[in-house]
Amino acid sequence: MSHFQCMSRAAQLVARRLLLGGALLAASAAATAQSPFTGWQAGAVVDLSATERAIALGRREPGVALGHSDVSVFGPLGPHLRAHASVSVHGKAQRLELEPEQAWVETRSLPAGLQLRAGRFASQIGYLNEQHPHADDFVERPLLYRAFLGNHWNDDGVRLNWTAPTDLYLRLGVEAFRGRRLVPDAASSRRPGALVLSGRTGGDLGTSQSWQAGLSLLHNRREAAVEAGHEGEEEDEHEEHAGHDHAHGAAFSGRRMWLGEMAWKWAPQGNNPQQQVRVSYEHALVRGLNRFAGRSDQHQAGYLSMVWRFAPEWEAGARADVLRVRAPHEGHFENERLRETALMLAYKPTHAQVLRLQLTRQRSPAGFEGATHAMQIQYVLNFGSHAAHAF
Repeated sequence: MSHFQCMSRAAQLVARRLLLGGALLAASAAATAQSPFTGWQAGAVVDLSATERAIALGRREPGVALGHSDVSVFGPLGPHLRAHASVSVHGKAQRLELEPEQAWVETRSLPAGLQLRAGRFASQIGYLNEQHPHADDFVERPLLYRAFLGNHWNDDGVRLNWTAPTDLYLRLGVEAFRGRRLVPDAASSRRPGALVLSGRTGGDLGTSQSWQAGLSLLHNRREAAVEAGHEGEEEDEHEEHAGHDHAHGAAFSGRRMWLGEMAWKWAPQGNNPQQQVRVSYEHALVRGLNRFAGRSDQHQAGYLSMVWRFAPEWEAGARADVLRVRAPHEGHFENERLRETALMLAYKPTHAQVLRLQLTRQRSPAGFEGATHAMQIQYVLNFGSHAAHAF
């Protein structure tokens, strides 16, 4: 069978997936219309991509495939609570996999700037994690997220935030998670499995600029098993993650991860739809890799991204990534390093549509397998309402 015949069959499969997504959205909308709660909204996102070849730590399969698509409903539960529920749809080896992605309830009226959330949700660690991947500026997330946070870390837990009553934005938060979606196979674990402390601040610089900065600490109480079938691994975890090849588990983890973030935006007189420059930088340091690692063994990753909206419908961007890890190998640790450069051009005819072309080049000066280069095309289509867009 020729490559074009394969692409044609894949396109037919994608068309069926689009019809399924539309049916799910219609069912959600119908349920919303019959709900006794007013103000509820429903939405869906279809993320479709064509990838030349799989890149190291990438989340896109070669050929035409369905990316991080989802169907969601959200709205108030009376005057004091609001809720959100979403199901993500992934394309894997020409089949669909559905997974409950978010299901949480959050307070709306606690005093003193407090807010409490409980259920399954994305951690607010870092600049991008709370944002859905299909809302990113690039086809693939930075190496930092793909290596240390399983691309998009959501988990079961609780969160308490405090927002200061000041003109300068200041938010402090603490989260406690089970941690099984970050480290599925654990040699040792405690409950709760992951704790996150985070702080974020930001503000405006005149009428044309804005900025944001944050710092997070992830305390991971689940030590990843070095080998499959480790005697300390919990049996129920095998059942929970069986058959889920797209699991959000981290490729590299440790007991503590510090993650710093900075972002700056510029738009003439604040007119973002006409022209805008967005610059973001993040750096992570992971220590306490496992019981066999020394104090000098650590992981690091960082990226610098810049995106320029040079016309209302057009954006161009570049991102440089670096990942340095100490990987276990036959009883000792070895240095592995991966560098990645991405260039993208995006066409956005409407707020609900994005067509993106991206060129990615990877280099591995020190032993990282799978480093390559690839061209990717992504199309994102939004239906109805959708949340989780970042600063």
